[in-house]
Amino acid sequence: MAAPRSHPEVPLGRVVSVQGPVVDVKFLSASDVPNVFDVIETETQAHQPVVLEVAEHLPGNLARCIALTSTLNLQRNASARATAGAVHVPVGHELYGRIVNVLGQPLDLKGPITAAESRPIRRPAPAAKFQQRARQEAPELLETGVKIIDLLFPLVKGSKNGILGGAALGKSVLTLELIHNMVKEHHGACVFIGAGERIREGNELYHALVHHEVLDKVQLVYGQMNEPPGARFGVAMTGMTLAEFIQRENKDVLLFIDNVFRFLQAGAEISTLLGRVPSETGYQPTLASEASEFHERIRSSQEGGGSITSLEAVYVPADDLTDPAVVALYSFLESIMVLSRERTQLGLYPAVDPLLSSSSNLDSDIVGAHHFDVSQEVMRTMQKYEELRRIVAVIGIDELSQADRTLYARARKLQNFLTQPFFVAEGYTGKPGEYVTVAQTTEGCERILAGRVDSVAEEKFYMIGQLPW
Repeated sequence: MAAPRSHPEVPLGRVVSVQGPVVDVKFLSASDVPNVFDVIETETQAHQPVVLEVAEHLPGNLARCIALTSTLNLQRNASARATAGAVHVPVGHELYGRIVNVLGQPLDLKGPITAAESRPIRRPAPAAKFQQRARQEAPELLETGVKIIDLLFPLVKGSKNGILGGAALGKSVLTLELIHNMVKEHHGACVFIGAGERIREGNELYHALVHHEVLDKVQLVYGQMNEPPGARFGVAMTGMTLAEFIQRENKDVLLFIDNVFRFLQAGAEISTLLGRVPSETGYQPTLASEASEFHERIRSSQEGGGSITSLEAVYVPADDLTDPAVVALYSFLESIMVLSRERTQLGLYPAVDPLLSSSSNLDSDIVGAHHFDVSQEVMRTMQKYEELRRIVAVIGIDELSQADRTLYARARKLQNFLTQPFFVAEGYTGKPGEYVTVAQTTEGCERILAGRVDSVAEEKFYMIGQLPW
């Protein structure tokens, strides 16, 4: 969990203050005070271990710490031991199919993890020369099998992609479907970070991975809602450490985090607990630096040829896309997929709104000229449909010109065609899941736009895979 000391002398301190997850530890001399981010170990009256991470130094040989485990029943004057090392977690193949917490301790009751190596969860981002090299390499597309993502928001190896949406819009289901497809079709390695989400969701995800037989390719790190803010914040760094180890073995790894907003929210809680003055919007003053500390580690490796591709679910509080924590993430994401509550109410799953979303990877040099042309025609049609839909709501479809009526009908078919039955949602939809290739998606959209299926009723396009006609 923490790096061993280079000499046997272990500085001992005592707990002088416990204020929820904030614990002050006093040492005898200034030289004994551990460094920031070092681990201090103590225990409760019932001999339950408590792990603390040094957050800042105070006058009087005091180390103010954030607890990574519960401080319930931790008493004043309890003995504390400095470990002279940051949090270390086990890494390697032994973690596939296992659930660990921020400290790398197993949560799945399957016994201890006997990994040969351990790594610190905090490390600097790669040097600038390696970042430059990563940008110069030719982009490589990742096919997800989800029509609307592959068509309009293509994933590129080494990219950062966000799935934005408010409560109950399908972020977790879409994330789970992407894990399923990537593992089944591409035999990829995945790391899943559960940061600040519901315990129920973590449990459901685990059993869904077991049911779909993909658990053995996924490493899971959980820091859920019931844990202290230190654990919910640090779990993102733990997950990154696991992903970086896989990457250094010259492998491509998919990093899923649900939910990156909760990670930043935990940082805001820590900032408040430490008594720091908040920014004008109420968030921590270090919001941008904390977001960048995490995202700068997502890139091609300097030690191997592997890459980390992130898919980040982002909770949007009150559906407000201008929330400062959400805005802080925009500059790091290459694809932004916004889930719409209106589309959810219409039953259009996945509920990605193509007009609110964007992707810098949708470029003819990356996806090819044909794919790019089809995607642009789809966007133009959906934009025109949105304008016509408001008119139709007022005066009815009969008042439209023949050309507009034709476009309106094709756009509705296109909208239905971009829905899809998911493998992980078969229990909700009652339909078997479908994996659709990029070629099948572009061909289907092309046929709809060209009017080759004008005679087919629009409801026939709802929740299907590739076009059967």
